[in-house]
Amino acid sequence: MTMAQMPVRPTEPAPPVPAAHRRGRVARRRRREDIAGYVFLSPWLLGLLGITAIPMLISLYLSFTDYSPLIPVTESNWIGLDNYRRMFTADPQYWHAVRVTVTFALIAVPLKLAAALGVALLLNKAMRGISAFRGLFYLPSLLGGSVALAIVWRSMFNGDGAFNSFLSIFGIEGKAWVNDPTWALPTLMLLAIWQFGAPMVIFLAGLKQVPIELYEAASVDGASAWRKFAHITLPMLSPVIFFNLVLETIHGFQGFTSAFVLSNGTGGPVDTTLMYTLRLYNAGFVELNMGYASAMAWVFLLVVGTITVVLFSTGRFWVHYSDSEER
Repeated sequence: MTMAQMPVRPTEPAPPVPAAHRRGRVARRRRREDIAGYVFLSPWLLGLLGITAIPMLISLYLSFTDYSPLIPVTESNWIGLDNYRRMFTADPQYWHAVRVTVTFALIAVPLKLAAALGVALLLNKAMRGISAFRGLFYLPSLLGGSVALAIVWRSMFNGDGAFNSFLSIFGIEGKAWVNDPTWALPTLMLLAIWQFGAPMVIFLAGLKQVPIELYEAASVDGASAWRKFAHITLPMLSPVIFFNLVLETIHGFQGFTSAFVLSNGTGGPVDTTLMYTLRLYNAGFVELNMGYASAMAWVFLLVVGTITVVLFSTGRFWVHYSDSEER
């Protein structure tokens, strides 16, 4: 009998893998993936613990002490709620800093968002060279809250600065704006408003997502430009407006560098630019009362966190998403 004539025996199927063994392999694979993920996350986790979480817990402890940077932490005295009691009842500069910061946020943030949205609408055009204009408008935001920018701004609005030179062309006599109690805070607000590049870019991205068919249908119905803006642009941009509002509100309360540079660290003239963070800095690093500064920082964190929660809670009443899902 030849090899070709030999009967072929059917191959026996492999025995089935037990379910418990299969689950064990899956569990081991997932465990290896989890370990690999934590290894890649370890730099961020170490930074979170070493730079954020642990210092925050230490500052919470220090807020109940009279700690000064000139003495070891172990030698600081536990004083309970005295720092918080002093803050709310015996420190007039604290409440003045609160008023200045709230005024700054209530005026500068809406105007900054309005300027960003207005410029974004102007730049949302398909024309030659529009990318260069977008870059020029975004350029101030690249500098952020830098010391150099604040120094330039202070020199511009000094008595012999560029702004007064411009006013002299029209026969208007200027003043030392940054040293005038009436105009020092508006000058600081103007610097914040001028840096509208970041929210402008976000608004531009949102405008690109508005369907052009909506505007075409509105034009057929005879809608004016204002009605298109009020009934199409704003509702479609409401998620982007909400996003920018939250970020800029937090950023508005955190303002420090510009106020520090414009006032040479004093919050002057006569405390008109004494932002909350500047008062906190002076308490910790000028008065060397780090315990009191830690208490101010925790109150600041709770207040800003509360404002953020309120914004998110009220957002569902005016933020409209393109789909029907409840956010």
